[in-house]
Amino acid sequence: MTPVEWLWIPITIWAAFAQTIRNAAQKGLTASLGALGATLVRFLYGLPFALLWLFGVKALGNFAWPALNLAFFGWVFLGSVSQIFATALLLRVMAERNFALGVAYSKSDVIQSALFGFVFLGDVLSHGAGIAVLFGTLGVLLLSPPDRERPFRALLTGWTTRSALLGLASGTCFALSTVGFRGAALALPGTAFVMAAAFALAIAQALQTVALGGWLLARDPDVVTRTFRAWRPSMLAGFMGAAASVGWFTAMAIEPAAHVRALGMIELLFSYVVSRRLFRERLSGLERAGLALLAIGLVAVALIR
Repeated sequence: MTPVEWLWIPITIWAAFAQTIRNAAQKGLTASLGALGATLVRFLYGLPFALLWLFGVKALGNFAWPALNLAFFGWVFLGSVSQIFATALLLRVMAERNFALGVAYSKSDVIQSALFGFVFLGDVLSHGAGIAVLFGTLGVLLLSPPDRERPFRALLTGWTTRSALLGLASGTCFALSTVGFRGAALALPGTAFVMAAAFALAIAQALQTVALGGWLLARDPDVVTRTFRAWRPSMLAGFMGAAASVGWFTAMAIEPAAHVRALGMIELLFSYVVSRRLFRERLSGLERAGLALLAIGLVAVALIR
């Protein structure tokens, strides 16, 4: 492969790392802003940085503005709305009694991204890459099982529960958002991938800010007010959220969405290792097996074509 074709690997790893920092920053805001307020921070405070990135890319690369078309706006709308619904469904999962099962099923988004990428964009996975995606997904499930004693039995027998169905729906929406954002970049033919990604990101963040912000203004305007008052801590979450999105959008402009999402599972490895280092907890046999499978999947998806 050419150097550009390999570029998606470090970009994806950066995106996963930045998302880990963003998640930590958002977690600190949830207590004061609520889950949806902390989610709005991601879009509202990330938008200025996304616009700054867009104009910086255009100026440094001396790129022309992309020629817009209905397909581009359709893909951006699909990605943006799906991402909002995915987050809302995941929040519902966490409110369920058996949320662990629902969260486990939400992690099917990597496999669903491969399916939707093939159906809507014609992205074809090789047999080796498909195996890598499967290994990585199994590793993630073992690291956060719904039942530590019988993890696979719980997944097989619990899929008809409300929590599981909400989790599957969340995974579906996350997968659709991934495919939508890749489709948006591909719908700008003749545009350099970095410019296409930057432009799609700016439009998506603007749409998400207006959609979620408008909904909160109508339903609970006090949340929006508190979001503006908490601008200092929100800046870090917004900046790192935009930095992560720059990575995801750029990587997906180069590589099929399923490959990017699969390698992006390294985010869990970052979070898991940091957590274990901080709390000095020992790994169980199940967790060691999960880490091993995840590592195999991450290496394979990066190397197997």
